[in-house]
Amino acid sequence: MDKLTMTDTIVSKKLEKGLTWEQMGSELGMSPVWLASACLGMNSAPPEKAAAIAEYLGLDAEVVTALEAFPTKKWDQTVPTDPLIYRLYEIVGVYGDTLKEVIQEKFGDGIMSAIDFSMEVDKEENPKGDRVLLTLNGKFLPYKSW
Repeated sequence: MDKLTMTDTIVSKKLEKGLTWEQMGSELGMSPVWLASACLGMNSAPPEKAAAIAEYLGLDAEVVTALEAFPTKKWDQTVPTDPLIYRLYEIVGVYGDTLKEVIQEKFGDGIMSAIDFSMEVDKEENPKGDRVLLTLNGKFLPYKSW
């Protein structure tokens, strides 16, 4: 089973059972953001997590194997048209240089790791309209001179 088939299988089962990533993450003891990423094929799951996910959803060993497989982190390079995803691209397009400048002033010349990384998505209730709170937490990796 490839990652695309795995994702279709998992998402179909999730919908069939009326589950949310938040509920699944809580019941499995996993970050819902990491869980969704693994189930959507962008991260590999360690064997014990892959088995737990498949067992929780009532899926077979093929799904376990696909969850454990190392992904090719490749995505469509065109700007997406889905409004939520497009807005994230817009944020990076508008504020990317600003973020780079501020991060490098605070840390030096380098990058934020997307490997040693965590992400949280929270809801902040607000009388003027609820707010989306994204926390990106990555290790700073300085560029080396040699």
